[in-house]
Amino acid sequence: MDEDLRVHPQEGYATTLGPDGAGENETMKDRLTLPLGLLTLAAFAVGLYFSFVSPPDVNQGDLVRLMYVHVPSAWLSYLAYGGTFLFGLAYLVTRRRRFDRLAMASAEIGLLFTALTLFGGSLWARPTWGVYWLWEPRLTTTALSLVIYGGYFIVRGLIEDPERRARVASVIGIAGTLYIPVNYMSVYWWRSIHQTPTVKLLGGTELSADPRMLTALFVMLGAFTVLYFFLLRVRGILAARVEAREDREFEREAALNAPLKEARP
Repeated sequence: MDEDLRVHPQEGYATTLGPDGAGENETMKDRLTLPLGLLTLAAFAVGLYFSFVSPPDVNQGDLVRLMYVHVPSAWLSYLAYGGTFLFGLAYLVTRRRRFDRLAMASAEIGLLFTALTLFGGSLWARPTWGVYWLWEPRLTTTALSLVIYGGYFIVRGLIEDPERRARVASVIGIAGTLYIPVNYMSVYWWRSIHQTPTVKLLGGTELSADPRMLTALFVMLGAFTVLYFFLLRVRGILAARVEAREDREFEREAALNAPLKEARP
């Protein structure tokens, strides 16, 4: 079996690498992913139950049930972009590559759930606004985040040097997080037809919904939060394996080229 024993100087641990570049020791010690996945499924089962037994809205009827997916999707995108900020900052401070991997993974999750937020919002907008899309402040700033974090991944793909790529991506990820307060406050700062938040956090907490609706909403928010950590865990492991394989291929290529360099006059 073709295996290498790799000591990661920046990570501070040794990993046995198999032919696929996966860390076997890491896989053997991974006792968190499965329980986290099961907890995610259980949380969604409970959340969906409350979502379907909650009463319909007075004006929107059963259409309001989209809220139990749409709002948590938006929350998860905020959470993911916040994670990109924290992990990017941690990388700039420590220069540990694992934080860059987590920042990248968190940005991917944020990008995915921003797209799902826009998709769910469009389905909700058609029967309530009469159109799928309007260039109003909340939708426009949400779409802008796709441009910001799409650029984040374009930059990562253009820079080959891992250290420079991580530094530049961290700065972009940190700066891009300014999108969160701008997007949240857009319905207050500019004229918008988008409804204000169901759970108002500014000027004192205000809950403007039936308690049964709020129960369903908060349970789904919790389920999506657990989902974020599960996806971050899985994507972080995959990113570590890809990085280990790339490092191994680079070292083998360098070892093959070393005799050629020594043979030159």
